[in-house]
Amino acid sequence: MKSINTTKAPAAIGPYSQAIQAGNFVYTSGQLPIDPSTGAFPEGGIKQQTRQSLTNIKSILEEAGLTMGNVVKTTVFLADMSDFADMNGVYAEFFSEPFPARSAVAVKTLPKNALVEIEVIAFKG
Repeated sequence: MKSINTTKAPAAIGPYSQAIQAGNFVYTSGQLPIDPSTGAFPEGGIKQQTRQSLTNIKSILEEAGLTMGNVVKTTVFLADMSDFADMNGVYAEFFSEPFPARSAVAVKTLPKNALVEIEVIAFKG
């Protein structure tokens, strides 16, 4: 196993890695919508937060030599399922066919009261 870390995404704030490569797979930790240059959420709502979470994921994957096209599975955690359509609109900007498999679930709360957190599994091969 190999730890993947980049300064272009928020640093881990606990005992975890931004991502782990195991064999031909890269597993990212859930990415909150934290702008690594400011340490804060972007101004706005779910659209801006979704874009930041996915930008963080893209940066982590680039550090591993991958692109969003290598993503085979995503999990989206939403603080409010009524944000699904707006999240989905931004999400569609980051992926193309064949789209990765996806789960999207509503959770009671997310760290720092984020509106969204996203994790992915990417295939390197």
